[in-house]
Amino acid sequence: MSETGSEAAVLEAVEAHLPVVLNVFDASGRKSGLVVVDEVNGFATVGAGNLAPPTPNAQVSRMVEETDRLARAFAERGSPIAAFLDTHEPGKPEPPYPPHCEAGTGEEELVPELAWLDDCPQATLIRKDCINGFVGATEVDNGENLMVRWVNDNGLEAIVVVGICTDICVMDFVLTMLSARNHGMMPTLRDIAVYEPGCATYDLPRDVALSLGLPETASHPQAVTHHLGLYFMASRGAVLASSVG
Repeated sequence: MSETGSEAAVLEAVEAHLPVVLNVFDASGRKSGLVVVDEVNGFATVGAGNLAPPTPNAQVSRMVEETDRLARAFAERGSPIAAFLDTHEPGKPEPPYPPHCEAGTGEEELVPELAWLDDCPQATLIRKDCINGFVGATEVDNGENLMVRWVNDNGLEAIVVVGICTDICVMDFVLTMLSARNHGMMPTLRDIAVYEPGCATYDLPRDVALSLGLPETASHPQAVTHHLGLYFMASRGAVLASSVG
């Protein structure tokens, strides 16, 4: 069986045992904010860095297009937007990943389609130096969390999350936000929704990983890992959305 056929079989089996259900999510009838996770050049612009797609990728392209459309809708109605930008100090490693999104390289900047957020009055940009945006939004000197403050200052009842990677940075952020919500850190926050068309992850088939001299554990089939990320977020209480009103 080919690598593609094998992945399809695995995905079919995973979907059968770990189902994902998408819903229509209404964000317009309450105070809602949009969170964009790491849609920067180093992760989403073809050939832009070690962790960028080497060739055009349909899932990544869909993510950027849908994020742009949704962000413009939020901005037009005056709803707040928070955008995480993965940004690392040059030479400081983040195992197990190779150097990426180092400050000053341009990899750490928003993809061209979303660069308008730099000057958008509704947008708050947060640079983070680790996978988990919630942790990255915590100021080291005083412990204040910028994401908690953003939610509370805006009295948000719901947030919609998009970004890359579904099963890594997006998932870590969403799972931590769910715990922080349940812990009472954001009293008004009720729902955390993940907009599936606005999310993506990377593709590294097992045979390609081995050909690059990477361990078997580096294997990362895109369709399967995207599905698993969605499943684990939903299983912990996130709402998965096929559309956002």
